[in-house]
Amino acid sequence: MALDFARIKAICFDVDGTLSDTDDKWVSDFSHKLSFLKFMFPQGNLRPFARWLVMALESPGNLVYEVLDRLHLDDEAARLISWISKRRLGRKPKQFWLIPQVEEMITHFHSRYPMAVVSARDEDGTHIFLTQFNLLPHFQTVVTSQTCVYTKPFPDPVRWAAEKMGVAPEACLMVGDTTVDIRAGKAAGAQTVGVLCGFGTESELRRAGADLIVNSTAELMEILKIHE
Repeated sequence: MALDFARIKAICFDVDGTLSDTDDKWVSDFSHKLSFLKFMFPQGNLRPFARWLVMALESPGNLVYEVLDRLHLDDEAARLISWISKRRLGRKPKQFWLIPQVEEMITHFHSRYPMAVVSARDEDGTHIFLTQFNLLPHFQTVVTSQTCVYTKPFPDPVRWAAEKMGVAPEACLMVGDTTVDIRAGKAAGAQTVGVLCGFGTESELRRAGADLIVNSTAELMEILKIHE
């Protein structure tokens, strides 16, 4: 599969594992929280186990969210998560990590393409991330798990974003790190890019039908520059 660069008029980005370095952040957090188990691992290195744990949790997590979505319970789940998050008294505000060079890429694309965030994350968490790195002004619309009746892997969020950006879904490029992102983009008629800096594997993304797979989201800047 290959991208038809002439078709690309707008870009949709997932957040976790695509713009936000979520998996590395989780690996770091798990390594810290499980530090009492260091004696069980060679040289006390917990990171390989923590990374395996993160990857093992990703697919069941997506399945649970898809089931909640089908049962029309995803909004309730998102509101519960938001309620719990706001009542974590005494905790530091949530901090995110940014995928390397993503800020430079977003700034470069800002004057060239309308862009949208298309995330299955809740609304509060998505806006906290975008605000932390001052990325919000670069996006024409932000689609979260609470925007449409159905979220990814259904096509509705990509179609919503396309409408807000004033382009056809077929003119969008959906960029994400999991099969959920690729499936949503393909179902909407968009072209898709899978990135390997998040939760998905190359074989999974290829099976889902990604038109292009790159190691990191920021590589898109150089790839699209050639065809501007």
